[in-house]
Amino acid sequence: MTHTLPFVRRAALVLTTSAGLGLVGLAGPASAAVPEGWSNPPSVSALHAVLLLGGVPLLAYVVLTLLVYLPSMLRGERRSSGAHPGESQWFGGPSKGTSELPAPDNEESKAGGASGRW
Repeated sequence: MTHTLPFVRRAALVLTTSAGLGLVGLAGPASAAVPEGWSNPPSVSALHAVLLLGGVPLLAYVVLTLLVYLPSMLRGERRSSGAHPGESQWFGGPSKGTSELPAPDNEESKAGGASGRW
């Protein structure tokens, strides 16, 4: 039983190595010529590629961030959720918490929060 484990490990290593080398060999460059009628585009400089591939996503990120935060910044809202650690947040609810909620008028009133029944 103890002699089969090294054999299995070696077999797995040989199989994964040969599969990896086979995939690398298949991913090599194609030896076909460029078809007739296709254009031969000019080479692109590294600076142009970096500006295009890095600058456009960065610009999109900045524009989307401004579109999200600009309305709340114009209203003067705070964006710091960590001002009071441990304090629960109620999105869209009263600004002073549950103290602004109306209390129930009588026993059958549904004002004042959730009333789940089992």
